[in-house]
Amino acid sequence: MELISDYEYTLPQRLIASAPPEERTSAKLMVIRRDTGLFEHHGITQLPGLLQPGDCLVINNTRVIPAKLQGYRTSTEGKWEGLYLGQAEGGAWRVIGQTRGKIQPGETISITPAGKEGEEANPDIPLLELELIERNSEEGSWTMRPRSETPFLELLDVYGAMPLPPYIKREGEKPFDRERYQTTYAEEPGSVAAPTAGLHFTPELLDQCRQRGIEVTSVTLHVGLGTFRPMKVERLEDHQMHAEWCEVPAETVEVIQRTKASGGKIVAVGTTTVRTLESASQEGELKPWIGETDLFIRPPYEFRTVDQLLTNFHLPKSTLLVLVSALAGNKLISQAYKVAINKEYRFFSYGDAMLIL
Repeated sequence: MELISDYEYTLPQRLIASAPPEERTSAKLMVIRRDTGLFEHHGITQLPGLLQPGDCLVINNTRVIPAKLQGYRTSTEGKWEGLYLGQAEGGAWRVIGQTRGKIQPGETISITPAGKEGEEANPDIPLLELELIERNSEEGSWTMRPRSETPFLELLDVYGAMPLPPYIKREGEKPFDRERYQTTYAEEPGSVAAPTAGLHFTPELLDQCRQRGIEVTSVTLHVGLGTFRPMKVERLEDHQMHAEWCEVPAETVEVIQRTKASGGKIVAVGTTTVRTLESASQEGELKPWIGETDLFIRPPYEFRTVDQLLTNFHLPKSTLLVLVSALAGNKLISQAYKVAINKEYRFFSYGDAMLIL
């Protein structure tokens, strides 16, 4: 029986990366070789040489939206904080929020324009009012209607901030967050968290991979609120995985099938890419697919499409750490994390990476 307590470890606070490295490609890269159980230590710039010509990198092209909202209850002026989760019918928003007291349908929340850390919000920008329509059972969220005809992405760009993970302890977003908490290949808006393994890539690094004969193709998975939520059960089999929207286009399936037919490896960039590809492979063979997935990849799991994985270092007792362990084995991953702590790798979203071969 797999228990969540099997995925616990102690991390010194100083190793939590609260800011990105100076350059995207300055991250360290630990290589785990499953065939020998040995670890190697490189930099992310050495990735092309660690992969083989004929391999295929699969990236997640989702785009993080500035979904974090701040304001106050219009009736009491009590502080309110929330997170935009997605669109509802008729242009309404799905939002999760917290405030003192119990809010009721019909109330309004006044959203203040987002200000950068150390800056005052522009007083010339009016407040955005959100009317509470109804409370949803799903995730404890609300359906709210903005009192504005402006498209939601334009509103979020003004009133929202980047939804940095809760373990990054600072007030407000810094000027670099809008650029650095986003992959350089982000295209499809919809995530409330970054697919962090992709944060290390520059266009130049991807070109170096292509020049080595490595194909690059993409899927989309919009990372949801559940990525921040810890598991609250002891047995992994009792955990209900959150659902996330994803898509595997037909052209991506063709590239992957061609790669496999020629003996190349499928290298997923990030756990979100793994989840997307494996969700589209549940009938045994990868097919074009679009929809929501609640697939929980945990040991023992037979991977149908993904062969190798580039990923960051994940939170203790998280579904992401469980997924990585399903690919490489809990014992080997536990050893790797101990080595990473000893060698002072940087952990979590803005941290360093590991490559599982």
